[in-house]
Amino acid sequence: MRQWRLIYDSPAIGAWNMAVDEAILQAVSAGEQPPTLRVYAWDPFCLSLGYGQPVGDVDDVRLQAHGWHVVRRPTGGRAILHGDELTYSVSLPIDHELAQGDVIASYRRLSEALVAALMQLGLTPQSEKQAKSNGSSRGPVCFEVPSHYEITSQGRKLIGSAQVRRKAGILQHGTLPLYGDVGRICEALQFDDEAAREAGKAKVRERAITLSEALGSDVDWLTAADALVAGFSEAFGLTFEMGHLSESELNCAEQLLQDVYTNTAWTAKR
Repeated sequence: MRQWRLIYDSPAIGAWNMAVDEAILQAVSAGEQPPTLRVYAWDPFCLSLGYGQPVGDVDDVRLQAHGWHVVRRPTGGRAILHGDELTYSVSLPIDHELAQGDVIASYRRLSEALVAALMQLGLTPQSEKQAKSNGSSRGPVCFEVPSHYEITSQGRKLIGSAQVRRKAGILQHGTLPLYGDVGRICEALQFDDEAAREAGKAKVRERAITLSEALGSDVDWLTAADALVAGFSEAFGLTFEMGHLSESELNCAEQLLQDVYTNTAWTAKR
């Protein structure tokens, strides 16, 4: 139970990243693979929508003008613009000790590793259960909406995570912005006018923070990834075996890529 598979992945398009996460979840749920921590990146930038988020939140014209992609995640939550960041995913069988209880309970446990990772990088982050949000805070952007046991620094959200629970397993993935402008996401979303768009950017910048801003210095992707792995190892007493996708996982991901994550019917399902 204490040895996990670790996958360091090359940057990929958003649809492939989501297909791989789900393929790993299926393999882990079936007992074909051990619990798996995957760290990866995105190329090009990609706007990901939560499972139930309206596709009408997206400004397609601006998205295409920037050359950004869009994908719908299998997990809940709101929109994230993936680019200058580290992304992690954790896939666990449903009977794993870290998956016990409900979503909130497993968020709380997994947040311990995320906090430990940031401490490896020199931060003193916070992870607290957030009060239930009211309707006024249900905006389209993940980093402006309070969430359970979110990770903050200087009072601003630093790591955003989302989870899906299936009958035999759970997938949680999340993003750590390394640098750049967290307000850029508003370039890909619908607003009534440009004044509202600029106000939206300011709101996100007030609510969210990047790792480089929190630390006062830049951290590259590999350094952040190594710290994340160390955080999981420290928090849960894990050992990792470096691995890769099996042939069956690759085949599954390729099928999911075709049938789901590049399928416009999936992207526009809400």
